[in-house]
Amino acid sequence: MSPITHFLGSWLIACATTNNTRDRKLIALAGIMPDLDGLGMVVDIAHSLSRGQENTFHYYQQYHHYLSHGWPGALVATGFLVCFGRERWRVALLCLLTFHLHLVCDLIGSRGPTSGDLWPIAYAEPLFRHPVFFWKGQWRLDGWQNRIICLGLVLAELFLAPRRGYSCVEVFSRRADQVFVSVLRKWRARVGRRERGAWSVKR
Repeated sequence: MSPITHFLGSWLIACATTNNTRDRKLIALAGIMPDLDGLGMVVDIAHSLSRGQENTFHYYQQYHHYLSHGWPGALVATGFLVCFGRERWRVALLCLLTFHLHLVCDLIGSRGPTSGDLWPIAYAEPLFRHPVFFWKGQWRLDGWQNRIICLGLVLAELFLAPRRGYSCVEVFSRRADQVFVSVLRKWRARVGRRERGAWSVKR
């Protein structure tokens, strides 16, 4: 699944299970940290541009889903994030949860364009080669299932953020989050007024 889907899913879990901004951010970040091993794409693009050659995405294909898509990566990521948490035991458990939710989602929906282009999860890499998990029914990364899930998460966030008074934008900027939530509340108020006006006309 896409990093956006992973992030939104982890964020909604963080909001439902924590009571402070710092821990919410940490738990949400844990849900996207497995994709750090995909940063080889940046190196691939840089090499391609500097040499004027076609990009083969060597490092991305070599290391994505291997360096940090297993229990060693989960322990490293959780250990690092817990250092910044307030309720550390809670943060540790929830970081492990959102990290592994990422792995499960990738196992379900990260297939390439063909039915045989499966993307397995090497759960013990980079320390051990086994076990390796894969699912023959894996959805395409750009499949309709993933799109519907992502859309559902976006709509859930747009619905819940005005009620909570904060949104996933706070992970990156508190000020931008305040502006974003303010805009959502104004839109919601306008929709509410229109609905009440339409109801009054009908009556």
